[in-house]
Amino acid sequence: MTIGDIYVSCSERRKELKRRRQRKRKITHFKHRSENASVSEKAHLAAKIRNMTPGADAIIESLKLEER
Repeated sequence: MTIGDIYVSCSERRKELKRRRQRKRKITHFKHRSENASVSEKAHLAAKIRNMTPGADAIIESLKLEER
């Protein structure tokens, strides 16, 4: 392990943290939008969440965007 490796991994960690925080902000925004959304709008929000994160199914279920 060299000094360069340490800086790269730290930089990558910061990028990942930034992505995680942005996803959290978007999920919060979608949660507020889904409260008054119609069925078609909820389906649209669910599609956006699916494209955004790999753990989308759990999020969609908790926000009740798709009734099954």
